[in-house]
Amino acid sequence: MTRLQDLRLWTRIAFFALFVLAPPLDLFRLDLKLGHFILFGQHWTLGLDAFLRGEAGIGHAFLNLLLRGFLPIALIIGTGVWVSWKYGRLYCGWLCPHFSVVETINALMRRAFGRPTLWERHALPEYLPDGRHLSPNPLYWIAVGLAIVGFAFLWALSLLTYLWPPFEVYANLWHGELTRFQFIFLTAATIVFVIEFLLARHLFCRFGCAIGLFQSLAWMANKRAMVVGFERERVDACVDCDAACDNACPMRLKPRSTKRHMFTCTQCARCLQACDQVQKDNPQGPLLKWVQGKGALDVSARDFGKKGE
Repeated sequence: MTRLQDLRLWTRIAFFALFVLAPPLDLFRLDLKLGHFILFGQHWTLGLDAFLRGEAGIGHAFLNLLLRGFLPIALIIGTGVWVSWKYGRLYCGWLCPHFSVVETINALMRRAFGRPTLWERHALPEYLPDGRHLSPNPLYWIAVGLAIVGFAFLWALSLLTYLWPPFEVYANLWHGELTRFQFIFLTAATIVFVIEFLLARHLFCRFGCAIGLFQSLAWMANKRAMVVGFERERVDACVDCDAACDNACPMRLKPRSTKRHMFTCTQCARCLQACDQVQKDNPQGPLLKWVQGKGALDVSARDFGKKGE
């Protein structure tokens, strides 16, 4: 399970880098100056210029709309629906640059005052599932503050480069010559992200993210989709674990619950890792595991996934 988390770490790092570098590399952005998208270095328009000039017929215009507009959107949405329907919010847990910020700041806050969010009622246990001791240190609030402000500014700057020529933005920022629009955008977006990263990181993921909600709805529609299952008949083995799986969840969910109570699960497998570490000396193994197909039916209803494939 540690290898799985290492893999997830590298996929999130790679996708975060892609998120930041896509505009300057002209991989994908919407250039408001030009009024159209840039995709893999090419100008991506709907191809209607010839029709608007009267040089092409309605058939040519319709074909361009189909090939350049409808089909790419349908392909992206269709792929997203299929992945979410079968596996849940994999994008959130394995790629999403916002969720990477959530987990990073959660970890720093836990180091600072023993709680992953400001809204946690009680401090989490100082001993981690792998046996390490984590004692809160107020000095980590400096790291929390730097991370929140740094991520907020980086997000604001990255979003601006998705809308405005990136090297113009970078050059203006470097020389202190931001335009009025650029300055207002960076300032307002940074302030909004600072507030969100400080107060509502996982709450935004759970209740405010349209992409996340879209994935959750698709996932909930499939009772056989991959989900975390709990071997309820072995519940006695949980007595001494101090809710390690609950404490590990970045979304602050209770992984031993039924599927409807894990509506916003990101399939990050942090709970699985915690259970695996706590039960490492148990010959029967961990109580939590991913189940799908027939094994997921009970989790999707009211029971706890006791059936196998």
